[in-house]
Amino acid sequence: MTEDATPLGAKAGWHIWPVGILAAVWNGYGCFDFMMKTTRNPAYTAQFAQDIQTYWYSMPWWMFGLWSVGVFGALIASLALLMRSKTAVTLFAAAFIASAASFYVRWQEIVAPPVKGMEFMPFVILVIGFALTAYAYWQSTRGVLR
Repeated sequence: MTEDATPLGAKAGWHIWPVGILAAVWNGYGCFDFMMKTTRNPAYTAQFAQDIQTYWYSMPWWMFGLWSVGVFGALIASLALLMRSKTAVTLFAAAFIASAASFYVRWQEIVAPPVKGMEFMPFVILVIGFALTAYAYWQSTRGVLR
């Protein structure tokens, strides 16, 4: 009787679970925010000024596409990370690029009104997105993700 001696990959460190769960919660909120804004939920959008709402509702379809790839791609990537799938790297990278592109376009627009108190959030989102992409890549190169 022969046994397959092929290793299944490196052992995942204790940190993959907290990182994956926190990433799923963070990105899950991003998906929730996207859904509430795109469905124009009055209970949720009432907290935002009318000029902000008008801006969101007048965005071109491709901006919604970038936004959705950013939030849903990152949520799926978080779940892929928890399942130790190498696909997490590609998904996190795609979500990061989509987020960066949408923020870049928003920063170039003169008509985009600022959300008071939230001017720093695009930077926080990009730093977290980059960190998650780098973390998934690191886990992939260590053989943790298959």
